[in-house]
Amino acid sequence: MAVLVVGSIAFDALETPYGRVDRTLGGAATYFALAASFFTPVKLVGVVGDDFRERDRAILLGRRIDLRGLVRAPGKTFFWAGRYTDHLNERITLRTELNVFADFNPKLPPAYCACPYVFLANIQPTLQLAVLQQMRRRPRLVALDTMNYWIERTPEELRRTLREIDVLVINDSEARQLAGEHNLLRAATQIFRMGPRTLVVKRGEYGALLMRPDSMFAVPAFPLEQVCDPTGAGDSFAGGFIGYLASVNRINEATLRRAMVYGSVLGSFVVERFGLERLRTLTRTEIHARARQFLRLTRFRL
Repeated sequence: MAVLVVGSIAFDALETPYGRVDRTLGGAATYFALAASFFTPVKLVGVVGDDFRERDRAILLGRRIDLRGLVRAPGKTFFWAGRYTDHLNERITLRTELNVFADFNPKLPPAYCACPYVFLANIQPTLQLAVLQQMRRRPRLVALDTMNYWIERTPEELRRTLREIDVLVINDSEARQLAGEHNLLRAATQIFRMGPRTLVVKRGEYGALLMRPDSMFAVPAFPLEQVCDPTGAGDSFAGGFIGYLASVNRINEATLRRAMVYGSVLGSFVVERFGLERLRTLTRTEIHARARQFLRLTRFRL
């Protein structure tokens, strides 16, 4: 089943202890779409500027990604520049230029309005809600990502949007901030009262948690000898997670747990290179092989 993703498409300048790139294709919707496309067709909605080249478009066209929702507007594409510290656990923003993304008002092509799986990447909560209001019928699953900026600046708008979704995908500090609780178990209980019945908590190098009112599941981060660039890891995780669920078209405890593993697999691959480089060379064979490694990594007997 197809997945609809709405979010940012950007050019990034990245600097880590392992090197730098001055301009590479990025953005939340881009990472998500490429990761999800390994499992299922993707319908992408976003905006780019005049500087978005055919070779940039070709990166997306080379996958099962429908670009009828990709709008070109006069001006420049969203640009972000950042530097990571030696341990890669702190990101310093050097430049943010919203450019055409500042006026982004997502409009769904008619063919997108019945998509059964929807991922609302990190954009203004009222825009996320406006996307759902364009759907012809209630999607089978709606997942949403947000960040501390919206939690702080637009709490009421975010709460209204959260009432309409099924899965919230955020990191641990954002979960605590949203709920006003330091303990993640108590934070999850507060978030369930806001609307979502499934909470996916990204914990970086410590893995991720799947939390539901009656169950919890943890998956570790895959051990790597070197992490080159953490950019896009969370969005790639979401792409693997939602993409897998759409591919099997079943939502239950077993499929959610396997989706967590595949999300972690995609996140582990993207950090091995700068930007989208690793996702562009990745194969389904490698994905399934690493998923089996996850199984061996976590299997034990009492």
